This record gives sequence, structure tokens and C-alpha cells, in this order.
Amino acid sequence: MISLTDAQLNTWLISIIWPLTRILGLIMVAPVFGHRSVPARVKIGLGLFTALIIAPTLPPLPDVGLGSWQGLFILLQQMLIGIAIGFIMRVTFAAVEAAGEIVGLQMGLGFATFFDPQSAGQTLILARFFNLLAMLVFLAINAHLLLLGILVDSFQTLPISTQPLAAAGFFNIASYGSTVLAVGLQLAIPLIAILLMTNLALGILTRSAPQLNIFAIGFPITLGVGLIVLDLTLPYFAPQFEHIIQNGLKATTSVIHALRANTPG
Repeated sequence: MISLTDAQLNTWLISIIWPLTRILGLIMVAPVFGHRSVPARVKIGLGLFTALIIAPTLPPLPDVGLGSWQGLFILLQQMLIGIAIGFIMRVTFAAVEAAGEIVGLQMGLGFATFFDPQSAGQTLILARFFNLLAMLVFLAINAHLLLLGILVDSFQTLPISTQPLAAAGFFNIASYGSTVLAVGLQLAIPLIAILLMTNLALGILTRSAPQLNIFAIGFPITLGVGLIVLDLTLPYFAPQFEHIIQNGLKATTSVIHALRANTPG
């Protein structure tokens, strides 16, 4: 008959549950992994499978009871680390969606919205289109595997311990959020410039020929020019999306190192 002591059972449980919590935190927030179309069983299964693989490679874990206050603190800490890593990539996709919203509003497609189950709200059609394109680029460059690799490496860089996380890491996360508007504007600037010149031309045309109904001809012209420019610039968006995703992966690594500042080295 096999008998287990409380210490052995606690050691086996913490070697699975603590890393599983960090992994599920990332899967819950990260793009593609955290999409609502992915069943919850698949997410939990992927997290458990990954935790079982990396459990033997983990650094020595603290000798803390799983149900103790310190054990619950570590559990919450691992969840925050996983969410922080996934949130960086979520911000990257938010920048791409912001570019789509800016372009859509400039083209006059502000009314073309539909319910997005991922964000649980109304989303512009162009923002959704840019998000799908960025998601395809994300999968094409194997960024989902790179993100899992960064998560696995984080257990060596930021091991499971009772030490609190550094505040500098959370400051880096908040600072990275400022890239949403900056990157969104950079992606949308070419189309904004063309549409601005189109609106200026329509304004001059209205002044020179007041009898023209600008509301009747302005919208189809702006929409048509926007679609033509979008079609011409679309091949250049994929490399830009790849560059943004690569920067997001680098940002996740820097955040992990920043969170480690207070941990023993």
C-alpha cells in the first residue's frame, strides 16, 4: 500500500499548482490563447500539460504550505506575473485595433460596427479586420510559441518565491500602455494624410461650386479613396505588424526582469 506524508503531498501539489497558476494567467489574457472562441477545457488542458512538462525543471520551491497565507500569497503572485506577461501582448493588439478605428472613422465607416464577443462591445469593422490580420501574422511568425518560451524562461529569471514583486515592473507595464495611441497613429498616418488631402480638395470644390451637394458626393468619394489607399498600403501592414509583435515580445522580457528587481539573485 502506497502511503504519502503531508510534506510529500504538499511538495507535489505546489510543483504543479503554482506554475499552473502563472501559465493560466497568461493564457487567460494573451491574444489567441485567451480568445473566447477557444474552449475553457482547451485552455486548462494546455496549461496543465505545460505545467507538467516544466515542473521537473523548476528551481527549488519555497517550503511553504499550499493552504497557508504565504502559499496563497505566492498563488496570487504567480497569477499577477502571468497576467502581466499576457497583458503586454494584449496592449500590442490594442494598438493595432486603435489604428483600425482611427482609419475607419476617417473613412466615414464609424457606423460600420458589430458586436465583438472578445471585447464584449461594439467594434468598428476595420478595427476587427486589422486585429484578424495581426492575429494571422502572430501565428505566422510563431509568436505564440515564442510567448510560451518566454513564459517558461520566466521561471528561471523570476523564480517562484515568497519575495514581493518589484514596483518597477508594474510601472513598466503602465508605461508600455502609452504605445497604444502612438503606434496606432503611426500605422494610420498614411491613410490619414491621404484622406485629409481628399477632404481639403472637397472643401475647395465646395467653395468654388457652392451648388454642389457636398453631403451627397463627399461620403462616397472619401470612402472610395480610403478603400483604394487601404488596398494599396495593405501589403505594407504585415511587416509593420510583425515589428510591433516583436517589440511586444521584447517588452515582456524587460517586464519580467523589472519584476525580478526585489528577488534574491
